[in-house]
Amino acid sequence: MRHAWIDASAGVAGDMLLGALLDAGARLETVRAAVEAVVPGQVRLGREQVTRAGLRATRAHVTPAGHGHHRTWRDIRLLLTRAEPAEPVRENALAVFAELARAEAHVHGIEADEVHFHEVGAWDSIADVVGVCAALHDLDVSEVSAGPVAVGSGRVVTAHGELPVPVPAVAELAAGWRIHAGGQGELATPTGMALVTTLARECTELPPMRLEATGVGAGARDTPGRANVVRVLVGAPGAGPAEAVVPAEAVVLEANVDDLDPRVWPSVLSALMEAGASDAWLVPILMKKGRPAHTLSVLSPPGHADELRAAMFHLTTTLGVRERTVRKTALERGWVHVDALGARLPVKVGHRDGVVVQATPEYEPAARLAAERGLPVRTVLDAAVAAAWTAGLAPGRSVPRDLRPHPSL
Repeated sequence: MRHAWIDASAGVAGDMLLGALLDAGARLETVRAAVEAVVPGQVRLGREQVTRAGLRATRAHVTPAGHGHHRTWRDIRLLLTRAEPAEPVRENALAVFAELARAEAHVHGIEADEVHFHEVGAWDSIADVVGVCAALHDLDVSEVSAGPVAVGSGRVVTAHGELPVPVPAVAELAAGWRIHAGGQGELATPTGMALVTTLARECTELPPMRLEATGVGAGARDTPGRANVVRVLVGAPGAGPAEAVVPAEAVVLEANVDDLDPRVWPSVLSALMEAGASDAWLVPILMKKGRPAHTLSVLSPPGHADELRAAMFHLTTTLGVRERTVRKTALERGWVHVDALGARLPVKVGHRDGVVVQATPEYEPAARLAAERGLPVRTVLDAAVAAAWTAGLAPGRSVPRDLRPHPSL
């Protein structure tokens, strides 16, 4: 479970929040796929690095392919329910637009289904909402909180004419939330405010977490002396180093085998791993009467012991399997890609309390690259290790913000 805290102390808009989540490690191609599922062919998504008041940030570009104004809540709900993004993405996007419809209906004194969203109903705003929900899902974020929101001051021209800041819809959406002016102009848009107040469970200062990634998203304007950005801090909830890695129970299954064709063992180990083993290995032994043999050991999660025991009987010639419960303490793991020999190679990173403990290139991708280039595998592995160190993946360094969960977990 990961937690995301939104710092909207300089304001918030949908594209700013999307830029922050992309900057924190959400994959642009994943966000594009989710948006395309809802409004196919209607928008183009991109990103660029910019500065705002001297601060580096990611600007998310959402470019409509055509006109998309004056869309009702009924229209948008139909688009979302017919689409096929991941279920949490669709449900969160529906919740955000439902809250927008409620606020606009209250402001204009009409039924929610009859609300014409104008700016909010445009393709780019739909892309902002769906994109943010998809980015949170891609980052494995299951909890969101946010700090007070800067809403701005003065007046702004909208589709309804000139309105005071915060505009009525933002004021309605902000009910119960801590807000402040924070500067001149419209600093919080209805879409941005709806995303914060709908997706965030509470308005709070930065909660305790083990920080894993930080993202900075840029607004369109670069205001001197005031960084026009939204920040997102992503991590594991909790107090950080005080939360030690907790040992977990596991089961070790073992069998001594002296009558199996040795050529079969690689397929046995592979089959056991595919059946759910955490690990499987062989140890050569000498049995009674001097017979050479192997001890097959299988490390199993408690819930998989029955299936793995049955697999050992099925795959080998053993007549018995012994077992014992052990305590297993594992480092948290993830992976990042590094550039080595003109290719992208994955490096597995073991870390604890936000600090790298070890970083090792994955063998299989390195072996494939070696075969393609006609190189020794050790040459590719050495190049990947050097690239990992250059990228800061060294013991004692902070865990990189683009660390992805390892597929073995």
